[in-house]
Amino acid sequence: MLNTKLRHVESLEQIEELLKGNAKVMICCGRMGPMCIPVYNIMGKLAPKYSRVQMGDMDFDIPAAAFIKNLPECIYFMGLPFTVYFKNGKVVKATGSIQNEKEITDILDEVFKD
Repeated sequence: MLNTKLRHVESLEQIEELLKGNAKVMICCGRMGPMCIPVYNIMGKLAPKYSRVQMGDMDFDIPAAAFIKNLPECIYFMGLPFTVYFKNGKVVKATGSIQNEKEITDILDEVFKD
């Protein structure tokens, strides 16, 4: 389990439940490394402002992470973390490697506008 303040997603069943029960979901799949920790911290900071988006983390090294790793949008990513944005259960955006707060808020505003 990752050491973050985010909701931990640890199984395929949890992913499916999260996607079925929420229209807007952001999952950051990574490790406790220098490229991932800033993204987790930004997500934790943004969570209150984007309360309509369910934000969670997933350990890159658990079996359930294959769900994220094998998404067509992620299979060619070279850097962690893999951050995936889902709307109504479908991938609407995916990024690989570190992102800053502006990049993340721009994506959230773009893909979850309504």
